[in-house]
Amino acid sequence: MNVFPDFGSLSGIGDLAIVIGAMLTVILVVAVLMIIVSAIAWALASSTGNPAVVAKARTGVFVALGAAILAGGAVTWVNWLIGVGGQL
Repeated sequence: MNVFPDFGSLSGIGDLAIVIGAMLTVILVVAVLMIIVSAIAWALASSTGNPAVVAKARTGVFVALGAAILAGGAVTWVNWLIGVGGQL
């Protein structure tokens, strides 16, 4: 038996997919920009010897990196779950 979700059963699902795609794009762009800004702040704070700013900038880099990984992998993860659900 091949069970697969019927994505066409809801009205407006195409518009929702476009909005989600646009939101993922914006999230990825902002996350990459924040990685760049935080990395620059980390480098400047390291060179001036400010450990408090170094810690905050390092946290900013890792949080932005995590957000980029989660946003980028969300579509792959959902597709994998749909594939696993069809095999059950």
